[in-house]
Amino acid sequence: MEESCDRPQQNRWADLLAAGVIGSFSAMTIFGRLEGELRVDWLIFDIAVAIVACGLILVLPRRPITGALAMAALAALSPGATPPSTVGTLTVAQRRPLKTAALIALAGVAGHVVQGLWRPIDGLDLLWFVVLDIAVHAALLGWGQWTQARRALLDSLRERALRAENEQGRRVAEARTLERTKMAREMHDVLAHRLSLLATYAGALEYRPDSSPEKLAQAASVIRAGVHQALDELREVISVLRDSEIDELPGGRPQPTFADLAGLVAESRAAGTDVRYDEIVSAPESLPPATGRTAYRVVQEGLTNARKHAAGQPVTLTVHGRPGESLRIELSNPSGTGVPLTPGSGIGLVGLTERVQLAGGALDHGRAADGRFRLQASLPWPV
Repeated sequence: MEESCDRPQQNRWADLLAAGVIGSFSAMTIFGRLEGELRVDWLIFDIAVAIVACGLILVLPRRPITGALAMAALAALSPGATPPSTVGTLTVAQRRPLKTAALIALAGVAGHVVQGLWRPIDGLDLLWFVVLDIAVHAALLGWGQWTQARRALLDSLRERALRAENEQGRRVAEARTLERTKMAREMHDVLAHRLSLLATYAGALEYRPDSSPEKLAQAASVIRAGVHQALDELREVISVLRDSEIDELPGGRPQPTFADLAGLVAESRAAGTDVRYDEIVSAPESLPPATGRTAYRVVQEGLTNARKHAAGQPVTLTVHGRPGESLRIELSNPSGTGVPLTPGSGIGLVGLTERVQLAGGALDHGRAADGRFRLQASLPWPV
């Protein structure tokens, strides 16, 4: 298909300059061929053909095939059209497929063969003229196809680099989003745990109004401190969701580890939950940090759910494991009344299941045959 779009003004000036340069070569060709036979009629004819052929150079950018064929036809009439014709062949070879470019080159060869038949060059046999003509057009065809292939390769490399850059940007954005989601989930677990403790203390104040002033003041102090902590943690969650650059946990808060499990149990006991804790773990210091953090979140979610759905009921917690096997966690408590102490979204166990699966483990939860609610998790513990 011919190109018909308008070209920028600077490209048109470049085309005019190219036509002038090729015109100078045509002039040298004409006068070189007329040295032995200076005839005015041939001179005028060759100049006219050369002018028309050089003018067609301006057509090549928009219609290269049409322009090249017209130049090949003019080359059959006069040697003055030879330089423009070679330019036309080269232009098509640079812009069109090999089959089309080869046909244009063949048309150029045919035009020059006709020229050699009726206007032979003194001292040059026709056979040699044809051989040279074929060699020149073959070289133009190869040069043009090589240029086209190189341009296509550079365009492909440029496109691939741009695509790789865009892909890298997308991966960075996805990594940031994933990191923000993970941090927000961590803060959700902490915040839910904190609010359930506050609800427990508030419930104690509601149902034991006859407590001593010291105990009431202590409970109120715990609630006040817990509310401040919950507000701070809520602000941190919001900052995580708003910020686009996340380098560390909000507020510099360290991630919990397996060693913090005893403190978590103690905190629940201080809030009034009867936790029966049984831990048989060999070489806990060899537990991978990620596995220990996941175990902490499993226990935290289990204790939070027990306070919300079975307030005042005892909780049994067992943690067993050793390197090379697995870390097994089981929380169980009697089923509650069905009315949660505090409202919840109901997605805590869903997110916990995903967390455990990402760690390579398995999570199971539900009401057992004895009527107790059980939360069981198994996490891999490599040697």
